[in-house]
Amino acid sequence: MAEVNYRHELVGAFGDPIDENPTGIMMEAAFEALNLPWRYQLLHVVEEALPDAVRGVRALGFQGFNCTIPHKVAVMRHLDDIAPDARLIGAVNTVRREGNAFIGENTDGKGFLRGIREDAGLDPAGKRIVVLGAGGASRAVTVELALAGAAELIVVNRTVQRGQQLAQHLNDKTDTTARFRPWSETLVIPNDVDVLVNATSIGLYPDVDAMPDVDLSHARDDMLVCDAIPNPPETPLIKTAAARGLPTLNGLSMLVYQGVTAFKMWTGQDPPEDVMKSALQQAFGL
Repeated sequence: MAEVNYRHELVGAFGDPIDENPTGIMMEAAFEALNLPWRYQLLHVVEEALPDAVRGVRALGFQGFNCTIPHKVAVMRHLDDIAPDARLIGAVNTVRREGNAFIGENTDGKGFLRGIREDAGLDPAGKRIVVLGAGGASRAVTVELALAGAAELIVVNRTVQRGQQLAQHLNDKTDTTARFRPWSETLVIPNDVDVLVNATSIGLYPDVDAMPDVDLSHARDDMLVCDAIPNPPETPLIKTAAARGLPTLNGLSMLVYQGVTAFKMWTGQDPPEDVMKSALQQAFGL
């Protein structure tokens, strides 16, 4: 008689907010495509509940979880170990189980880098890049861009101390040249910038009409505009850039590519990328 097992392996995501996060759509589609008895759960975890949430999923036998706003940095002190690249970044977006230990990883930056190379067709080596924000997503994106050979990274942030710390971290730990610029008024993007990246939460659902306070009127015609926000994919920033004829890269690219890496970490199996992309495109009517 065949062994009977009705249990599912569990993974998920911690966040606040979390309801609008589309990661589960592509993960569930991938599990179904490979006939894996796994489930992906969106878990609403407020900042003060994070320690209890980590203890809870550990006790429940979760195989890992993702972290989004506002937990990518704070979660690190609740884990058993941090992968070297995630430690360099200073943020964790993916946690995997290794035996009884939770190991922090960062797949965000690698996902973004793959998207900018494969989907946008741009090599960041030697480029001058402006990155909006200095949180967990920005740390991942800027570190990976620096390691990929970006010539100059300009970190733009409203909180001065946080932005200065990230720029200094990039200068100390990588070979790039990083500068901080305070974001106290409309940011005019000059014509010597090759790439603009929004790594803030401005424009994230439900604030779908919000746009970073930037002026693209002086941007070079071939400047690439990237938005790390996956929901909605077509943010006001992406729409504005496209209307000006600028090349764009939306947040679904980073979401899928970081997700395929996390999937392999958790399950040990090669993810069905086409299925994951198709599930998200269908969900957003693209």
